Amino acid sequence: MQEDPFVLVRVEMLPEAIQKTLQAKKLLETGMVKTVQEAVEHVGISRSSFYKYKDSVFPFNQMVKEKIVTISMILEHRAGVLSRVLGFLAASEANVLTIHQTIPLQGEANVSMSVDTSQMNKELNEVLESLKGLSGVRRVVVVGTGE
Repeated sequence: MQEDPFVLVRVEMLPEAIQKTLQAKKLLETGMVKTVQEAVEHVGISRSSFYKYKDSVFPFNQMVKEKIVTISMILEHRAGVLSRVLGFLAASEANVLTIHQTIPLQGEANVSMSVDTSQMNKELNEVLESLKGLSGVRRVVVVGTGE
């Protein structure tokens, strides 16, 4: 059985050179700098370090583009909470594929959704943070990704 060649690691756990490579790539992608030389000088790494890592490290949201993401949420058991979540996802052009909600216990229900992120008009991290800010949403966590 072949192992998955990808792992998910919090950015602060990565070596400094890889963190700075991600920063340099973002500068280039956003147009804040025009050349690799400008990007590496701005973040403080060598060109060789940048080229060593640039094709092997990607922000999480780029890896999940055009994929299905499974999100687990804890929602307050109040009228309209799930409706607000679904409305926000629809406005973000996320396509909800499945929904599973547990029976509410102690005023909370666990809701798991599989969501197609390929057409979203926002980055996944932005959508997750916005979901956390909705009234009645107590927790939001990505528990899986797939194609």
